[in-house]
Amino acid sequence: MVTSAAIGGTLQYGYNLAIMNAPTIFIQNFVNETFRERWDIQLQDYQVTLVWTVIVSIFSLGGLSGSLIAGPMTIRFGRKKCLLLNNIFLMAGAVLALSSRAAKSFEMIIISRVLVGINAGISMNVQPMYFGESAPKHLRGAVSLSSAVFTAFGVVLGQVIGLREILGSEPCWQYLLASNAIPGLIQLLTLPWFPESPRYLLIDRGDKEACVKALRQLRGCEVQSSELDEILQEQAETKGMRASRPWELFTDRSVRWQLLSVMIISSAMQLCGNDSIYFYASYVFKEAGISDEAIQYVTIGTGTCEFTACIIANCAYFSSLPTCKQHKISWMPYLSMTCIFTYILSFGMGPAGVTGILPTEIFNQAARPAAYMIAGSMMWLNLFITGMIFPFLVSELSQFCFVPFGAVCLLAALYVGLFLPETKGKTLSVITSEFHKLNFKAQEKQCSSATQAQG
Repeated sequence: MVTSAAIGGTLQYGYNLAIMNAPTIFIQNFVNETFRERWDIQLQDYQVTLVWTVIVSIFSLGGLSGSLIAGPMTIRFGRKKCLLLNNIFLMAGAVLALSSRAAKSFEMIIISRVLVGINAGISMNVQPMYFGESAPKHLRGAVSLSSAVFTAFGVVLGQVIGLREILGSEPCWQYLLASNAIPGLIQLLTLPWFPESPRYLLIDRGDKEACVKALRQLRGCEVQSSELDEILQEQAETKGMRASRPWELFTDRSVRWQLLSVMIISSAMQLCGNDSIYFYASYVFKEAGISDEAIQYVTIGTGTCEFTACIIANCAYFSSLPTCKQHKISWMPYLSMTCIFTYILSFGMGPAGVTGILPTEIFNQAARPAAYMIAGSMMWLNLFITGMIFPFLVSELSQFCFVPFGAVCLLAALYVGLFLPETKGKTLSVITSEFHKLNFKAQEKQCSSATQAQG
């Protein structure tokens, strides 16, 4: 189930991040030629860069739209059916990308990227929710971390398929952009054989028999009473409650720190600059002093680093100085490359895996879709901002382009260390009680002071 859902889910996010790097020059030339043929205009370098930045970053706005519609879709259709319907956006985007060259329309590439972004935005919200609600408590973290593993695998796969020897050459770039349809097709053929989220079936649909059947199919044995009791307890706690809307969470004091936590961590995940490396790997490594011939192979190392780190993190569950000297010391480009790889490794072992799990672990069934909508919106909005400014950061700050991202990492680490409770191995009710102390800390102090005064 994990493989089937993820291969057409978070794998698509990583894959579509990575495949845009290889055809950078070819699509920029295509844009230039299109302007010259249509309007007899020769674009300047900064204008080509601007159009290219829009093509790359519009994926993030599509993701933002997808994250906003993911919540209502999961409530109406369920987790599994939502993932299946999501492939409509993907297939439409693939057709547009494939036809863009013949139609001599770079606008079709932009629309394609929007549709593929919507697909990624929905899957990045729905898949972790589906996994978190389907896995047993002792495996919930490991199963949820698999979303990050497949994202990283998607990055590596996109980088390999984007090699000039495969689909990253000038005659084949349109096929590269449309190749994301293949994982979607695999999902359409395999996911219908697996059950819906047991929690969704019982808590949202009230179908206990279907819930037990789904649990039995997923576990491969008879359902343990303790697991069913936990779901029934959550059903009792949310009985009579309708699904929360995103704006309602902002006014609900009982989830204030939960909401603040997912907003900060989702934002930091993108503002750390890791995913922008995949968008603009050619820019980064060229600035680091790597030769043009070696860049496409070095780029594969970035995805491999995150993929390896995510696997290590899963098992565990059960860069300014070098670039300053790169033009003066022969081996400095390689040290710079090593620093970038280390940066990506740390991302894979931390934010890449944990961010997707968090809303599932700290919000109840009624608030969870809205929480994922907010978390997804913050992630995609910040990815768009980072994607738009990253090329200009590289050109303006040069060797210091990672300093702002380092500051974000430091601040995010301080927040996590000081305010976020540990969730490993705990039930939702225990986690909620810990957040309750943070959410109502002032009131408890006032009550304590009033009691002492009366005494």
